[in-house]
Amino acid sequence: MILTDQQILAEIERGNIVIEPYDRTCLGTNSYDVHLGRYLATYRDAVLDARAHNQIDVFEMPPEGFVLQPGTLYLGVTEEYTESHAQVPFLEGKSSVGRLGIDIHATAGKGDVGFCNTWTLEISVTQQVRVYPGMPIGQLIYFAVQGDVQTFYNRKANAKYNERTDKPVESMMWKNTW
Repeated sequence: MILTDQQILAEIERGNIVIEPYDRTCLGTNSYDVHLGRYLATYRDAVLDARAHNQIDVFEMPPEGFVLQPGTLYLGVTEEYTESHAQVPFLEGKSSVGRLGIDIHATAGKGDVGFCNTWTLEISVTQQVRVYPGMPIGQLIYFAVQGDVQTFYNRKANAKYNERTDKPVESMMWKNTW
């Protein structure tokens, strides 16, 4: 079940959902709009290795925006820091963003109960497009969970994305054992 605007507000009041900064005008019928942070990153190497710690270069977008190029994976970040203690958050792109040919995530649209951080975006474009810090980029949708949670994400010993940041975070696949 997807939470409605009234349910999202009630969960914010209970402290089960945290959004910082919070702006009531960003609350939709059943979602909350999030915005592109001021930092983007690209990988240094043209060939990425799933077993290696691939390094990224982080840069700050100027206020006049930055032109994204097709064929390049950009890591972005949401302005909003979020916490979800009783729901599963899903991040989806806004339709207006999709209509510009921008994808904001390759596979990582679902958060975990207990995820507490900004969201790293895996941004790709079909043609050149200028993006701006602070522009609406996506929307969070919250799903109710059924049953008790044994281990919240922010308490998992092997959670790779718990360190609070306002910058994009590179893949930590290399920390997995396989």
